[in-house]
Amino acid sequence: MATTASAESTSTLERLSADKACVRMAAKGLRPIANQQSERFLGKVTEDTAECRGGKRAMAQRDTVWVDWANYWGTGDASSKAGGWESLTKLAKHLNPNGRGVDGALMDLEYQRMELLRFNLYDNKTYDIYIKGDGDMPGPVVKIWDAMRLPENNRYYQQVTNNKGQQVCTGELIRHRNITGICNDIFNPAMGASNQLFARNVSFDSTFPDMGANELVRNRHGNRLALLKPDPQVISRKLFTRQQHKPEACNQGQGLPDNAVSAECDYKKAPFFNVLAAYWIQFMTHDWFYHLREGQNTEARMPVGCSTQLVNNKEQALTPEQAAKLGCRPNDKVDVPFFAQKEPAPTFTHDGKTYLARAHRTTENTVTAWWDASQIYGFDELSEKRVKRDPNDPAKLLMQPRGSHTGAGEKLGYLPVFNSCENADTECLADPINPAWKGQEAAGFADNWTVGMSFYHNMFVREHNQFVDAFRAKAASMPNTDSGLRNPDKPNEVIPYKKVSAEELYQAARLVVAAEIAKIHTIEWTTQLLYDEPLYLGMNANWNGLVQKDNPVSKVLEKIVVNRLAKSGNEIKANQFYSVFASGAGIFGLGSHRYQEHARFLGHLSGKKDIWDLSNLEHVNGGINHFGSPFNFPEEFPTVYRLHPLLPDLLEFRDLKSPNTISKKVPVVSTFRGKATQAMTDGGLSSWALSMGRQRLGLLTLQNHAQFLQNLDLPRLQTETNKIDIAALDVIRDRERGLPRFNEFRRQYGLKQLTSYDDFIDKRVPTASAEYKEQHHLIKLLREVYGQHKCDASKVITDAQLNDDGSPINDCLGHPDGSIVDNIEDVDTVVGWLSEFTRPHGFAISETQFHVFILNASRRLFSDRFFTSSFRPEFYTSMGVDWVLNNGPDGKLYEAKESNGHKVEISPLKRIMLRTMPELKDQLAGVVNVFDPWARDRGNDYTLQWKPQKAAATDSSFR
Repeated sequence: MATTASAESTSTLERLSADKACVRMAAKGLRPIANQQSERFLGKVTEDTAECRGGKRAMAQRDTVWVDWANYWGTGDASSKAGGWESLTKLAKHLNPNGRGVDGALMDLEYQRMELLRFNLYDNKTYDIYIKGDGDMPGPVVKIWDAMRLPENNRYYQQVTNNKGQQVCTGELIRHRNITGICNDIFNPAMGASNQLFARNVSFDSTFPDMGANELVRNRHGNRLALLKPDPQVISRKLFTRQQHKPEACNQGQGLPDNAVSAECDYKKAPFFNVLAAYWIQFMTHDWFYHLREGQNTEARMPVGCSTQLVNNKEQALTPEQAAKLGCRPNDKVDVPFFAQKEPAPTFTHDGKTYLARAHRTTENTVTAWWDASQIYGFDELSEKRVKRDPNDPAKLLMQPRGSHTGAGEKLGYLPVFNSCENADTECLADPINPAWKGQEAAGFADNWTVGMSFYHNMFVREHNQFVDAFRAKAASMPNTDSGLRNPDKPNEVIPYKKVSAEELYQAARLVVAAEIAKIHTIEWTTQLLYDEPLYLGMNANWNGLVQKDNPVSKVLEKIVVNRLAKSGNEIKANQFYSVFASGAGIFGLGSHRYQEHARFLGHLSGKKDIWDLSNLEHVNGGINHFGSPFNFPEEFPTVYRLHPLLPDLLEFRDLKSPNTISKKVPVVSTFRGKATQAMTDGGLSSWALSMGRQRLGLLTLQNHAQFLQNLDLPRLQTETNKIDIAALDVIRDRERGLPRFNEFRRQYGLKQLTSYDDFIDKRVPTASAEYKEQHHLIKLLREVYGQHKCDASKVITDAQLNDDGSPINDCLGHPDGSIVDNIEDVDTVVGWLSEFTRPHGFAISETQFHVFILNASRRLFSDRFFTSSFRPEFYTSMGVDWVLNNGPDGKLYEAKESNGHKVEISPLKRIMLRTMPELKDQLAGVVNVFDPWARDRGNDYTLQWKPQKAAATDSSFR
C-alpha cells in the first residue's frame, strides 16, 4: 500500500493533449442512461473521457476490468494530483485537471447508481407489478402494493384498515418507530417490518446456480457446483488462513495465559481503519438483517466439508492425513437454515416473455429492515421485553454502576445483565433469552455478543439518557415553551415541554439515537472505509448534498433540476433522476418542507413559507421514494458485510492512564457472549474505546481471516466436534441463499467480467515488489482450489452483458475455442472480492462490494420517512431535530484545523464519546474521524501513511 506521496508535475504536452480530449468529449455530449441491461455503463469510459479526466495514468488502465474513475486526477493521495498548473481561481476549480477528475468520478458513480436503480430491483413479492405495472401506471413508479398490507392476524389490522378495505396508518402508529417496523411507509404498513422476505438485487434466473435451473447457468458452470463443491473448508484453509511466523505465540487465536503481552497473532493491517470500525459494522448489521430466530436455525444438522479437493484439476477425496495437514475437520456440522419458500418459483408472462416471479428459494429478514436502532430497542414483542427501562424515569433506559473505574463517564453507568433466574426463588421473572446469552448485558438484539457490542450498546444507551436529561433540564427551565412535538390525532394542539410524557420522550430519544447512528455510518464510518475525495464528497452528498444548503450552487440545483423533474411528463424518467437531484439537495430531510407555489418541490427554500401539515398524510409520507420496488435488504447485501478479516485475533488493551503502552493482549474469543460483561467491567468503557480506537483492523484480503474464527467452539450445535469454521460457513451460507458466483455477480451489478484469475492482479504494482509476488502466489492457490476446464465457445453463459463487439459472452470468455481456461465463473463471491487486489485509493472494501453498497446505502435513506419527510419537530421534538443536525447540543462545532482540504465539523461519534466518556478529551483532541486509528498522523491528501502523532511517538505500534 502507498504511504506518502506528492503531486507529480504534469508536462505541458500531457496538459494540452488532455485539454483537447476534453473538447472532443464535450462535443459528444453526455452518454445516455442504458435502456436495457446489456447496454450498461460498466464504469468504463471512452478514450477521450479517460484522457480528459486522468491523462496518461487513466489511459494506461483502460484495458483492465476495473472502473476507470479510480485513475482520474485527484481521486487518490497527493500522487494522483496533477501538479504544476492548478487553477488560480475558485471559480475555475472544476475546470482544472484535479477538479475535473473528481467531478468525473462523481459523475461516473451517479451513472452507476442510476443504472443500479433501474436494473437491480427484484422484490420477491411484487416483481410482476414492477414488470407489468398495476393497470394505472408503469411498474417503476408504482407506490402502493397489496403485498405490503398487514395480514388479518396482525394486531393492528383493524386499526389500519378503513371501511373501503384500504390500509392507511394514522394516529399513534405514525408518531414514532414501531417496534416491529410497521407503518414507516403510511400506505404500505408491512414494508420493512420484521419477518418480511429479503429482496434480490440480481435477476431471479441468476440465483441458486448450483441448481442448474436454466441453460445459461448450466453452460456457465457445467457440473462443477454444489453446496459443498468446491469444498468450503478447503477454501477456508488454503485461501483464508492467516500465516503465523510464531504459531505457538498465537495459539490459534487463543493467545497466552493471563493475556500476556508476549502473545502474537500476525495479520495484514489496514493503516487507516481501526478496530472500532470493525465492531461498528457488526453493531450495524444487527440492526439491519438477521436470518436466524432467537439465535437458532432449524434443529437439523449438515456437514460443512473437509472431504474433497482438486489435485491436478481432478476432484479427489481428502485423506485423514491431508485433512490434518490443512487443519480442517471432516466431522464438523452446522444447523440447516430456515427457508420461507422452497417450492418451485411461479412464473408470469409479459410482452411474450416469461419471467420468474421470485427467486427459487426465499428467506425472511427476522428483524426490521429500517435504520431504527432495533439492536438496542428491539424488533418484535419478544425482544422488546429484553429492553430494560429505568423504573425511576421510564423515558430512560436502565443503567447501573459497575466496576471500580473513576472516569467522569462512569457515573452514567452500564447496562444491567440479563436475569436468567438461575438458583433464584420461584418469584423470579426470567428475561426471554436463549440460554447461550446468560450473563450478557441486556439488549434487544442479543445474539453474537462481543465486547465490541457491549461498547456500542453502553455508549448509545448513555447517549439516549443524555438526551433525556437535556430535555428534562429544558422542561424545568422553560416548561411552557413549545416542544415542537405533536399528536397526529390532535395536530394543531401545542405540546409544551412540561406536557411531554415519559413514553413520548422515550420514543423521541429513540428517533434521535437512530438518526445519529445513520449519520455516523453515512458521513463518518463510510468516509473512512472509502478514504478518498470522491467518496468524501459523495457520502456527504447523501446526507447534506454535494454543497451545503447555504451555498448558492445548491440553490441553483434545487431550482433548476428539481423543478424540471416536477414538470416532467415522463414519470419513469422523473423517478429515475430523483437520485440525481437528491444528491444535489441531499436525501436527509427530503420532503420535510412544503411550499404553496412549489407543490412537488421536496427541498428547502429560504424565505418561503413552509406549509408542511401533519394532518396531510401526503406531506408526512411524501419525501420517500422506493423506485417502484418495496424496500427491504436484498440477499446480496448481507454478503458484502461478510467482513471477518477486519477482526484481529488479539485485542491490544491500553489503560487510559498509560495510552502508549499495550498492557495486555486479550483474545477476541475470550470476550464473547457473557464473557464480554466481565471484560467490560475489568477494562471500563473509556479504556476499551482507547484500545479499539488505537488498534488497526485487518485488511479485507485473502489469507487474513482470524484463526479463532476457523476454530470456534459452538457447544449449542451438539455435534461430535462442537466446533465450526466461520470462514467456511460464510461460503456455505452464500451458496444456500443462492448468490450468483463472483463473475456473474459482477455482470448483474453492471461491472466488467474477468476472463481469468490473472485479472485480479494489480497492474499498478511494481513487478519486482513483494506485494506483486504475493498476489501471484495467491492466484496460483486460486487456480489450485477452483481449477480449469476445456472451454466450449458454442455455449452462451449469460444474458446480463455482451462482449464489446456486441456478441454473446460464451464459455471461452474471449479465449480460443477448446482452450484450457480458468474456472473464473465458479469462484465464490466472497472469495472473489477478497481477491480484488486492484482497488480505488483508500478503499478498505472491494470495487464489487462497493457497488452493492452504492445502491442500498441510498435506498435505505430514500425509503425511510423518518429520514425524509418526517424528519421534523412534530416527531423528533425541536431539540431532537437540532441535536441530530448539530451533532448534539450547543450548536455546530468545528475542528481547529482543516482535514484533507476541508473545514470539518467535530464528528457526531466524537461528540457522543465526549458526552458519554468525557475522560477521553485528551485522547480525542487530535482525532478527526473516530474510525481512523487515533494516534495516526492523518496528514494531508488522504495519505495512508502509518506515522504517529507527536504524543504517540513512544507507542510500540509505530515501531
